[in-house]
Amino acid sequence: MRITVTYYLDVISSWCFWAEPAWAELKKRYEGKLEFHWKIALLDKTGLPTSVEQEKWFYRRSGTIMRSPFMLSSAWYDPNQSEYLAPNCVAEAAKDLGVADDRVRLALARAGLREGKKFGEWEVAAEIGAGAADLDRKELLERAHSPAIETRVRADTADFHLLRVTQRPTFVIDTKIGDRAVFSGFAKAAPLVTAIDSMLDDADAYTTFGAHFGAPPA
Repeated sequence: MRITVTYYLDVISSWCFWAEPAWAELKKRYEGKLEFHWKIALLDKTGLPTSVEQEKWFYRRSGTIMRSPFMLSSAWYDPNQSEYLAPNCVAEAAKDLGVADDRVRLALARAGLREGKKFGEWEVAAEIGAGAADLDRKELLERAHSPAIETRVRADTADFHLLRVTQRPTFVIDTKIGDRAVFSGFAKAAPLVTAIDSMLDDADAYTTFGAHFGAPPA
């Protein structure tokens, strides 16, 4: 029975950065059993810092909560931007060029949040993304700038808002039998594993029942 896990993220989000080990653990643990997808959920000005000082405070908070041995860099921050289309559209555009895994967006996140690179700038984001997946920088940049990519990113962001949650990361787990679990703001794997195991158990029960009784009567 098909079970999908959809990860809503913004490439610039520090909490998404901290959640990446959990995402990797889930993909490894349930390889071949679940379908995994990630989608962009753009942060707007309500979710962005208002100053470098505030950003540093947020990073100290999240870094200590996650027991990180390093502090994230705020050097990428641009007070003139109300959203960061460049890194998110570059990550999304890579899908159209055959790179649908996590390589490009992870490289972008590391470059910005660890190294302080200005990944909010289109040229910088394209250079990072192309290098991460051996893509043509010009082609990636052109695709990222295309109306089709921005439309897709904004449509996925709109779907995220329909969930009536506010935090990135958000993980949505869906099963064919109509069960759904939504974890908004969770950055560790344990609670997601518990939910997924329960949903897998229910899915197996439905499969067993179907083997004994078949489809429901008309």
